[in-house]
Amino acid sequence: MEKFVPYAKLSKKKQREIDRAKRGSWNGVNPVTRKEKNQKLYDRKKALKWERYDDPFQGFSFV
Repeated sequence: MEKFVPYAKLSKKKQREIDRAKRGSWNGVNPVTRKEKNQKLYDRKKALKWERYDDPFQGFSFV
């Protein structure tokens, strides 16, 4: 039987082993917190997209 050693006095390696054993699995779920884009902020990509389609009749002549 092993002698009881408090968690704080264990080596970092042993502490990591214990922590890993206690942790569960995410089962394919990405644990990163996500948030929606702020619609009020300026977005360069969106501005470029609209710039291309400003004039829908560009290149056509109605003569």
